[in-house]
Amino acid sequence: MQSLTAARAGFPIAAILALSACAGGNYRPVRDFPVRVGQPYTVRGTTFVPAADPTYDMLGYASWYGSESGNRTANGERFRGNWITAAHTTLPLPTYVEVTALDTGRRIVVRVNDRGPFVRSARIIDLSRGAAEALGVRRVGTAAVRVRRVEPSQRDRERLRRGKSASELPAVDATTLANLRAQLAASER
Repeated sequence: MQSLTAARAGFPIAAILALSACAGGNYRPVRDFPVRVGQPYTVRGTTFVPAADPTYDMLGYASWYGSESGNRTANGERFRGNWITAAHTTLPLPTYVEVTALDTGRRIVVRVNDRGPFVRSARIIDLSRGAAEALGVRRVGTAAVRVRRVEPSQRDRERLRRGKSASELPAVDATTLANLRAQLAASER
């Protein structure tokens, strides 16, 4: 009986500690392992099913966020708005993606470490403020993009884990860019 009473007395303390960990403080170190796929989850009536998808390649829209700096990301890391990171609803955490701005052809590699966007639209990725600046889309707020999963070099992974940009990528050629724009326009009809 004493052990049951002690357990009951300890429960509120454990609950408070667990909830305080969600608010901040005990962040997971920034690293690539373990990769978390996660269980299905529901936000605003929509269920998302995380899954590994090595061939992920989608056209849609990106927006950016940055005022949440200091909050915990979905994989437990501290969110830093000026880092080159992103949020995606279903890709494993972390995953590396190449994001191409369809208005300019500019491309960057981004480390996905959070969940989102949770709006009903064609938005497929939320970029950190730093990633939006690196891609040149911060001013426009929402931009047409191509997002595809990539395996960057260890050097680029290390740079991204420290919040820095990966190696610069050449812009997409005009013919490919026109084709991507046409595909996005056709998907919206």
